[in-house]
Amino acid sequence: MIRSSFAHLHVAALSHPGMTGKNNEDRYAVSSFNPSTDDSRPIVFAVVSDGIGGHRAGEVAAELAVNYISQGVAESNGRKPLRIIENAIHDASQAIAAHSATKSEQEGMGATCACVWVAERKLYIAHVGDSRIYLIRKNQIRRLTEDHTWVQEAIRKGVISVEQARDHPNVHVIRRYLGSVHLPEVDFRLFLEDNEDDNEALENQGLDLEPGDVLLLCTDGLTDLVWDDEILHTLQAKPNLKDAADMLIETANQRGGHDNITVILLGVPLSGVNTQRRKSFLNWLLGEE
Repeated sequence: MIRSSFAHLHVAALSHPGMTGKNNEDRYAVSSFNPSTDDSRPIVFAVVSDGIGGHRAGEVAAELAVNYISQGVAESNGRKPLRIIENAIHDASQAIAAHSATKSEQEGMGATCACVWVAERKLYIAHVGDSRIYLIRKNQIRRLTEDHTWVQEAIRKGVISVEQARDHPNVHVIRRYLGSVHLPEVDFRLFLEDNEDDNEALENQGLDLEPGDVLLLCTDGLTDLVWDDEILHTLQAKPNLKDAADMLIETANQRGGHDNITVILLGVPLSGVNTQRRKSFLNWLLGEE
């Protein structure tokens, strides 16, 4: 694909290390493309990653994840978004595993990832781990992803409730991540309704976005401390995405900020997806503290 200096969506992206003094092990990137010189359809791709591992290994893993995934997307032909993202995530996972194997102090490192691909109006998503993707539409918020965690599995099986999961000692036990011995299964389910089965969620890929829709990608440093209804209220109360991103991070920090916090907001213009080029200084942004 051809990198573009313009984005057809409104973009705001921020990352904060939190209030505990730990290194920021979150990374993110937002980029915009056109498929080819003969195809000017606008594409925005965003990825967020949360690193796992001590001795600065988490930030190394997250940076490898974002760099390899972004590179894989940029070097593709843009024709099959889900296959492109899957290949890029697998390349990133192998790179992290290889790096971990050669550095004893970084052994066992890994990373989550959440990816959004918007081609004109069409939405495609993929994720591994517990970084999340939300859709805010018409005064409602919908989590499009399902965490790959012990507590989420327990909720599905009816072992614990959603309320019990918030303070459960296994809340951060991740079942799926980049850098594992075996390639992680990339999750393409896109949940739009309660009680959708997996096949129904997969069929939602390519969702038509509507004017005024907002997509949120975030790490668990946000969602551990700020509930979904509060995220919705913040987006409704603030006049623009930058102010909303600021407030989301501020709220998490006011409640302890025990982890790194990263937020990416992508907004569809109220006039619809603008296919005319509009300058965006966040067309290629690699975020780190």
